[in-house]
Amino acid sequence: MAIYFLNLKSVGRSSGGSAVSAAAYRSGERIRDERTGKTYDHSGRQDVMHKEIILPGEFAAHDMGWAHDRGNLWNTAEHAEVRKDARVAREYLVALPAELAHDQRVKLVREFSRELVERYRFALDVAIHAPRDFPGSDSRNFHAHLLATTREVTPKGLGAKTTVEMHDRRRREAGLDSSVRELLDVRKSWADAANGALQAAHIDARIDHRTLAAQGIDREPTPHIPRAVFEMERRGQRTVVAERIREEFQARVEARLQRAAQRSPTPARASAPKRSSDELQRQSAQNWRRWRETQPKLSLSSKDPAKQSAERWRRWRETQPKLSLTEDPAKQSALRWRRWRETQPKLNLSPKELQKQSAEKWLRYREAHRETQPKQLSPDELRRQSVEKWLRYREEHSKSKSQSPSKSRARTRDHDHSL
Repeated sequence: MAIYFLNLKSVGRSSGGSAVSAAAYRSGERIRDERTGKTYDHSGRQDVMHKEIILPGEFAAHDMGWAHDRGNLWNTAEHAEVRKDARVAREYLVALPAELAHDQRVKLVREFSRELVERYRFALDVAIHAPRDFPGSDSRNFHAHLLATTREVTPKGLGAKTTVEMHDRRRREAGLDSSVRELLDVRKSWADAANGALQAAHIDARIDHRTLAAQGIDREPTPHIPRAVFEMERRGQRTVVAERIREEFQARVEARLQRAAQRSPTPARASAPKRSSDELQRQSAQNWRRWRETQPKLSLSSKDPAKQSAERWRRWRETQPKLSLTEDPAKQSALRWRRWRETQPKLNLSPKELQKQSAEKWLRYREAHRETQPKQLSPDELRRQSVEKWLRYREEHSKSKSQSPSKSRARTRDHDHSL
């Protein structure tokens, strides 16, 4: 059945993004970035079903050839920004109903894109992709990438920033809704457009942009597996992140079932619609437990928590794809640390327990470094050492005078001749 998915993403330089690279990848073309001198070649892609650039209708009578040229458009967008952390593009990623035919999907995307273009007056680069054919992929995964400029388009080039880029303070001054409300309106617009296309095609399926609670559906939403983790599992690798996400989902399902059992003492057969969704989640949890029992457990060679953590880190690091050498090593290290830290269990300790652990660590440190600490001397001992140093200095000074009488007589003769 048709599902709802709309995701708004940013393409910014702070994260190493490039509007030219994004456009070349989504359109399956070869484009050169004039700002950096790099060339992005994705002309070998075979899954691009449709692509076009949509501009505001008010410029239909003008010569907008510069904007219809994909390479020229996104190089202009890159040159329009001067900040090193500038946002150069925004992308609306939407899932297309698999029940529609190709021409119906193209019409749906055009109508929704036209609504966005007329509202924000930017240029929109549209690309519709077919599902991938690799193992484990969903054959219904038709989707569209809508890459938008962050500035308004004009016959002479790109102008001011669009209202989407405004902060909430400026939006209030201009009499506009907040950015969150703006995104909710866009999500609703996509749901209305997709449902209109399904109705026009005489298809009963519908999508809804609201949450399950807002729709009155009492069930736990399916967990979201990050794409990097999903790709690792698709290649047959076990990931701690995915296991933790599924275990947390299983715990939420079981807690929901317990709450439902406490609320309704009647047998589960009394509410057939709710029982069906709960039963599916129960079966999913049971299947997950059975699968987990068949997997080999990690056997750690040490009982020391620090050594166990280091060993988990090494094993997890071996499953990660190697990063490109062109990236900043500091950023690579920080990224690896964040990924690894997310897989570690958090310590739920009380403030008193934390203080106790801190005091124990301090006492162990003091015991280990007791011999290396400088000893504190009494005032009498300090005075005695000072007198000894002074006597040694006087003795050495007197010896140096007695050993150089010739120099003293020479200085006296020189003084007499000068007179």
